[in-house]
Amino acid sequence: MLSVSPTPTGTDRETDLCALLEQQDGVVSRRQLLGAGFAPHDLKRLLRRRELATMHPGVYVDHTGEPSHRQRCWAATLATGGLLVRESALPAASAHPVIHVGIGLHRSVKAPSGVRVHRMAHLAARQHSGGGPPRLRVEEAAVDVAAGARSDADALHVLADLVQTGRTTVERLREAALGRRRLRRGVVLLGLLDDLASGTCSVLERRYRDDVEQPHGLPRGRRQQRDRLDGATVVRDVDLTEHGLIVELDGTAFHGSSRAHARDLGRDLAAVVHREATTVRLGYRQVLDEPCASAAAVATVLRRGGWPGEPRRCPRCLDAAL
Repeated sequence: MLSVSPTPTGTDRETDLCALLEQQDGVVSRRQLLGAGFAPHDLKRLLRRRELATMHPGVYVDHTGEPSHRQRCWAATLATGGLLVRESALPAASAHPVIHVGIGLHRSVKAPSGVRVHRMAHLAARQHSGGGPPRLRVEEAAVDVAAGARSDADALHVLADLVQTGRTTVERLREAALGRRRLRRGVVLLGLLDDLASGTCSVLERRYRDDVEQPHGLPRGRRQQRDRLDGATVVRDVDLTEHGLIVELDGTAFHGSSRAHARDLGRDLAAVVHREATTVRLGYRQVLDEPCASAAAVATVLRRGGWPGEPRRCPRCLDAAL
């Protein structure tokens, strides 16, 4: 660790350096050192004594051990003059080995090792105003990650996790999404945010109808059928009890408490005991990302229950074995 103390002549450069290192988790740049009054030969001395170690060209850390994730983030922003963006600006950033940094559209920076640089517009207006390494506001970064997610279900979980842990709100996420002139899967994201705000699963219900049921020729079930369970009224999402099946659309991102889970299991059990029906529970991944495979599974259960029909292939059925 770097250990310096003020010089007896009253110069404060060592004091300023200690304060800067504390503020930046032990990371400092050459430019900052020179600005604090250190000469190039002072820097060479600190490196020779191993009081500083090089992380990137012109960026140093005050120990010789493995840098922490937070120190890697500081080093990436100091080396590029940018902000943490995308996954690197989110609370779970340490799970990602690459540090994502945003710079202005008209800048050109060589990405240091372990850093990916993105040219982005309006960075200053979207910057987080708190402490720590410079970064985008969490909702701005979340919208970017959700828009670029591998699937709609992955996009949902990015947004839902942040809302449920109190890191941001649906309103701030919606404002960030609406502020983009062009946004990949923007319609889907806004629909998912509406679901998050209302606690419903309307996107899931609509996509089950449009992507699973109709294009594969499955029988249309009765929606939102009321039933009685232990003296209380419950609502079945898709009732196909004439074929021995109930489909429940499980929006656990919106009501994933243990109490709600126990209630759902009770509904499934009651369907078997009192309605002689099997309950198939589908979540966002099964409906949004795997509609053809889900249709194949539902069709199999329906045929076991006496459905005389045959599922048909839709244009997306390239790999699903119907």
